[in-house]
Amino acid sequence: MGAFRMTARHSSTQAGVFAGLHKLVVLAPHPDDETLGCGTLLARAFAGSGAHVICLTDGSASHPRSTQWPPDRLARQRRTEMEQALAHLGGTADDLTWLGLPDSKTYLCDPAQIAVALAERITATGARYVFAPAPEDHHIDHKVTARAARLVRAMQPDWTFYSYPVWSRWEDRDFKRRIAHHALVCLAPSHFAAQKRAALYAHQSQLGTVVPDDPDGFVLPAAFVEAFLNGDELFWEMA
Repeated sequence: MGAFRMTARHSSTQAGVFAGLHKLVVLAPHPDDETLGCGTLLARAFAGSGAHVICLTDGSASHPRSTQWPPDRLARQRRTEMEQALAHLGGTADDLTWLGLPDSKTYLCDPAQIAVALAERITATGARYVFAPAPEDHHIDHKVTARAARLVRAMQPDWTFYSYPVWSRWEDRDFKRRIAHHALVCLAPSHFAAQKRAALYAHQSQLGTVVPDDPDGFVLPAAFVEAFLNGDELFWEMA
């Protein structure tokens, strides 16, 4: 398997999680976050002890001015894309739980109720290792997901939780300073790189190739895509 770097502050059990020796769950605020932040991690897990992904939102807010792709149609498209992405990483549609919360409006939801739903689904998978967006990410859905993960941790103190950054890595000029105190795990794409690339390119609606009638709709920046495809994935144990 591909290389990963850990420090002496990490245990052999933690190393096993990143080597695919323990089943894990990834919490994704939107379809594509699972691949951007955890694509290599998931490919390792699917090749080993298994993984499950819980997508919190329906991804329907990326092209709000489109008439050809209203929210319900776009949500179906984004779920299909996510299932295809997981297939490229070695998983199946059965490895996805789709909560379908409103994209960009999770602040209207009760974090405690989200946490209960997450805890029930994670328990059903048998996994004890959970990966959630870093609280440093600025998007509200990332923050709500991180907050819900903390509530789940309080409910399940025997589980181990890790944070993974997405947008904060790209947008925050002080990102390296903000995370300097964490014991980082750096997971290189290595020979999983082709799988991660194929998985990310399954999210075609976010790459500007699906929705033709919303020129101001969201598109993942090309440099952002390449940075996440070629760079290490970063993780640290939730404080």
